[in-house]
Amino acid sequence: MQLRKQVDLAMEQQNLSPREDDAAVAQDPQKGVVKSCYEWMEAIIPALILIMVFFTFVIRSITVSGPSMEPTLMDQYKVWVSCIGYTPQAGDVVVVDGSGTQLDEVIVKRIIATEGQTVDIDFDNGYVYVDGQQLDESAYIENGITRDQYDVEFPQTVPEGHVFVLGDNRTVSKDSRDSEVGMIDQRCIIGKVQMIYQPFSEFGWVS
Repeated sequence: MQLRKQVDLAMEQQNLSPREDDAAVAQDPQKGVVKSCYEWMEAIIPALILIMVFFTFVIRSITVSGPSMEPTLMDQYKVWVSCIGYTPQAGDVVVVDGSGTQLDEVIVKRIIATEGQTVDIDFDNGYVYVDGQQLDESAYIENGITRDQYDVEFPQTVPEGHVFVLGDNRTVSKDSRDSEVGMIDQRCIIGKVQMIYQPFSEFGWVS
């Protein structure tokens, strides 16, 4: 609308009414091109702003780095991440901001437990327990493979406002078993990984 007002003002300065301007446009095609450009800009600029806001705050594109989430997410996979109104849930694959750990890099992990829950790991047999119940992780990995222990002692109770995370590739993943990662402050979670969009052969929802 602002651009239209500027066009009308320019017409007034030239002592032309809108009807006279239309007649002038008919006589001068160049004026018609300029007028069309203004109209297109009025339509396109707000749309571009909305798209930028959408992809900045609602949906973000993240490139997976490293093998810690294999076989669910391979290195260099590109994924869509939902950011607005997300409440962390056990089982979700999430992206954690670099400020959320001592690693100082964006990481992708799976939430195993949320605030108030107690996590224990039987490293001899490779099983994870939450509130005394053995997790069935067969939907995304083989059960009984969590055998690598780092410097965090178990059991651990998740503090308020935090989550406990593990990578699906338990033998190489740095996650809440390691004090450099520890419990993740929910405020440092960028969002939930929803979909793989590259490579196209793997296009689909992430579970």
